[in-house]
Amino acid sequence: MASLTHILAATDLSPPALHAAQRAALLARQNGARLDLVHVAQQAPMARLQQLASAGSLPADLDQRLLDSAQARLQELADLLSQEQGVQAGVKTTVGDLLPTLQAEADAHQSSLVVLGSHGDSLLRHLVLGSTAERLLGSATRPMLVVRQAPSEAYRSVLVPVDLSSASLRTIDLARAIAPGARLCLLHAFDLPFEGSLRYAGVSLAEIDQYQVAAHTQAEQQLNELLSSAGLPTDATLTVVQHGNAAARILQQVQAFNADLIVMGKHADGMLQRLFLGSVTRRVLGSTEVDVLVSV
Repeated sequence: MASLTHILAATDLSPPALHAAQRAALLARQNGARLDLVHVAQQAPMARLQQLASAGSLPADLDQRLLDSAQARLQELADLLSQEQGVQAGVKTTVGDLLPTLQAEADAHQSSLVVLGSHGDSLLRHLVLGSTAERLLGSATRPMLVVRQAPSEAYRSVLVPVDLSSASLRTIDLARAIAPGARLCLLHAFDLPFEGSLRYAGVSLAEIDQYQVAAHTQAEQQLNELLSSAGLPTDATLTVVQHGNAAARILQQVQAFNADLIVMGKHADGMLQRLFLGSVTRRVLGSTEVDVLVSV
C-alpha cells in the first residue's frame, strides 16, 4: 500500500486556505508524515511592486516587508496547526510563478502528497482553467489533494472512479493510504463505442439495448476482477457500474454515497495525459463540493 511520508501544503494565507492546511496537518498526524507549508508570492505582482519602488512611488524595501510579513503569518499558521494536531510544520515563503515553484518545492521535499485549497486567491482557477497549469498537473508525478471542506475528522466515505486500466490499482491504493478506515465505493461509468451512430447505421433499439446489457455485464466482471487484484473485501466495498457520461455519473454518485472525498486519476490517455488534465477530472474539480485527490 502507498504510504504518506511527506506532505506539502500550499497556502495563499487567505481564510479559506486554512482548510487545506488543517487537512494537511490532520493527514500528517494520522500517517506520521512530515509537513511543510509553502506560500508563493506571485512573480509578476512582485516585479511590478519593485518597479514602483525603484521609481520612488513606494518605499524601497516594501517588497521585503511584504515577504517578511507573509513569513510571519505562515509561522503563525504553523503554530496553530501544532496546537490543533500536535504536528510541527516547516515554513517557507518564496517568490515565483505559482505552479512551477510549487512543483519544484514538492520535488525538493520528495513529497508524497501536495495539498491545495480550492478557494482563496484563484488557486483552483490556476489548476482548472490555465493551460499551463493543465500541462503541469498532467505531467505531475505526485498526487494532489484539492480541499474544499473544513476538516473535522478523517475521511469516512471515499468514491473512487476507475477506468478498469492498470492505473486504477494505483488510484485504489492511494485511496486506502489517505483514508484507511473509510468506506470505499468503486465506480465505473462507461459509454458504448459509436453509440450515437448505431441508429443511423440501421441498428434497432432492441439490438442497442442488448449491446448495453453485454457491455454492462462485461464491466461488472472486470470491476470484480479489479476488486480482487486490489485485495479489497467484496462484502465491504461497494461497486457500481453505470452507463453514461463519466463526469455526470461521478457527481451523482457523490450524493448517493454521501462521499466526502473523491480519488481519481487524470482520465486522459497517452500524450494527452502528459500534456493536459483530463476533461472528466477537470469537470469534477470544477463542480463538486467535496475534496478531490488526483492520482498519478
